Amino acid sequence: MPVIDVHAHAAIPEADAMLARFPEFLEQLREDSATLGPTSSDYNRRQIASLAPSLTDPALRIQAMDAAGVDVQAVSATPIPRHWLDEQTAAAFTRAINDGLAAHCSYAPGRLGLIASVALHHPAGAVAELTRAVEELGAIGVQISTSAGRGRELDDPEFDLFWARVVDLDLPVLIHPWGCTLGERLDIGYMFNHVGNPTETSVALSRLIFGGVLDRFPALRIWGAHGGGWLPSYSGRADHAWEQREDARTCLRRPSDYLREMWVDSLVYTPEALRHLLTAMGSTHVTIGTDYPFDMGVVNPLERLAEAGLSADEVDEVGSRSALALFGRRFASLSDAKAGGARA
Repeated sequence: MPVIDVHAHAAIPEADAMLARFPEFLEQLREDSATLGPTSSDYNRRQIASLAPSLTDPALRIQAMDAAGVDVQAVSATPIPRHWLDEQTAAAFTRAINDGLAAHCSYAPGRLGLIASVALHHPAGAVAELTRAVEELGAIGVQISTSAGRGRELDDPEFDLFWARVVDLDLPVLIHPWGCTLGERLDIGYMFNHVGNPTETSVALSRLIFGGVLDRFPALRIWGAHGGGWLPSYSGRADHAWEQREDARTCLRRPSDYLREMWVDSLVYTPEALRHLLTAMGSTHVTIGTDYPFDMGVVNPLERLAEAGLSADEVDEVGSRSALALFGRRFASLSDAKAGGARA
């Protein structure tokens, strides 16, 4: 069976260049810098520059996949939301991202799968671009952020148009954070990422549960980055609230029931944490995720499964079958990539 990496990123410089003329872009850079703090901001600038070849060169990506024992990789854009873009510019920007990702993935069409980007804060435009990305570019999934910005949460009914189209297209939704709305409280020790990202993912997945999105659209397939944040470790508190308080009973079932129907990646770093994640989620709902090429990712995903003492069946589930279930029929274009035979 092919080893599948669900969580990897690419950069599209042509799309990013479109943003430089907007004052809101500079304001976003200032806000991110304030949240990161001066030390991490400087570190990130140097790191991103060093990672540019890995983010843009598909040949380097394939080399890294071979070294990691990965046969197939789902490739999404660097997950920086641009919620300030007007509708027309947002349409052009996401179109440029998806066209660039399609070109990147065409380097190895049996091994690289396109994860589309959309501007969710313009729901109708998001639906139009997602439809184009699937029908014209062969996208096998879609990536969104943990909110639509400016206080607009994922459970807002205005986004039901988007969720309905996702279900109609039979796509998984990859939810990936960028920093955290806690802002400058996280400005030391790279807390922007290692505290902020899992916090944002936990809030986003909780909004889908408590906001009734998964009741309205039970066929949705949702994937959360970085092991699903804190939820797999602490969903018992949400269950307790739901059981004890009427005001917390805004979804039809216990919150943990919905959580175990989502997917997450294995990016939790320690053998103990990975074993707990499989206990909480089930091996059928945990996928490999490397976060290539960033330093908060891992280069040895299969070794980490072995270090956790997983059974052969659990390794097959996490390494392949869970991702196949997540992507469903949209994976058909990549399913001929056989373990070993697909590698260069």
